[in-house]
Amino acid sequence: MYEKTVLDHGLRVVTHDMRQRESVALGFWVGAGGRYEEDHIKGAAHFLEHMAFKGSAKYSCDAVKMLIEGVGGSVNAFTSEEQTCYYAKFPAVHTDRIFDVLSDIVFYPSLKSKDVKKESTVIVEEIKMYHDLPQYYVYELLDQLMWPNHPLGKSLAGTVETVSAMSSSDLKRFHQEHYHAGNIVIAAAGKVEHAHIQRLAATKFRKTAGGLRADFEAADCSQKQPRIKIFKKPTEQMHLVLGMLGLENEHKDKYALNLLNIILGGNMSSRLFDQVREKRGLAYSIGSSVKYFKDTGILLVRAGVDNAKLVDALDVVLKELTKIHRSGVKLDELKRAKDFYLGQVLLALEDTLDHMLWIGESTLTRDKTRSIEEVVKLVKGVTIEDIHRVAKMVVDHCRYNFAVVGPVTDNQEKQLNQLLGIPA
Repeated sequence: MYEKTVLDHGLRVVTHDMRQRESVALGFWVGAGGRYEEDHIKGAAHFLEHMAFKGSAKYSCDAVKMLIEGVGGSVNAFTSEEQTCYYAKFPAVHTDRIFDVLSDIVFYPSLKSKDVKKESTVIVEEIKMYHDLPQYYVYELLDQLMWPNHPLGKSLAGTVETVSAMSSSDLKRFHQEHYHAGNIVIAAAGKVEHAHIQRLAATKFRKTAGGLRADFEAADCSQKQPRIKIFKKPTEQMHLVLGMLGLENEHKDKYALNLLNIILGGNMSSRLFDQVREKRGLAYSIGSSVKYFKDTGILLVRAGVDNAKLVDALDVVLKELTKIHRSGVKLDELKRAKDFYLGQVLLALEDTLDHMLWIGESTLTRDKTRSIEEVVKLVKGVTIEDIHRVAKMVVDHCRYNFAVVGPVTDNQEKQLNQLLGIPA
């Protein structure tokens, strides 16, 4: 179903032939993200993502956009804690041209000093924008609680100070350290032949050196008491998020946690949606999600609530977490969660872009891609006992981390601490 080749210098090429489609989604995945940065260059991975679109050795900034958008394609990129991805979706007939454009901006960005200086002001404004948006800033506060004084606990975009001081030399060093053949995956899905993408890669990068993947600072998962962080701000709504240390990417119980998340707050049929919104009207937005890293992870609950209902909302959330920790889930809940999860996967993988993201991310992080059949088997194999075991392990009151942005009163702060069991 998926074809993979590793070139002599370590570059990995993975493809999925969806010949019935007319499009191709192409992605260049780099094993570089926020957790690989030192404090003085915090935000370098994200900054470099911006700079790639400012031009390369072969293509100008305008040419990059016109050559892709000019044929009806779309191009974008994103940076996370452990990876950066540059991708495009376009009509299959333009595969060669767009492969050359993407590969050039990834491997050979120009990184001119004048462009770096100009872009730093753009990123500083981006940082300020997110700090002004409480529904986003609350996640930054949560990361600080989850992983204090660790790269995972620091903003992906960096700070105003680190971004303002970033130089072309800083970015070139970061690029040289991480953007090499041994740390990059090229993924393609759609109307594409594996041998063709392999030949393009072998030709374009025949003189490119390999290299070792960078190490990272291990996450500290030894939390033994709940933590709270409150950012008081005059907003019309309280934005809260409760996080718990989860599982690493290759953990055997990953699919059990995925299903637990769905039952807890993953859709409109979930316990939290039903109890917090439908039955009590405490929130418009309520849900849960999971995220996995190489050595840790997170299960979180987030909500936007009326300013006067903050304490009541947290109280209900904590009671639901306690209930699922003590009693697990019901068989009909588990069946619905499995059907929902597999249905969402199957629907997503009909799209060439989503399928490229699926195979690219898994090849970069795990060096393998599970087939749909394997995923179905693993999900269907999760039992009630698996869910309960994972709930006991992850939903642990001593490892709660609670962040909130809004006009929290002194009395509300006292009540929040009491609910979480944090001494005054």
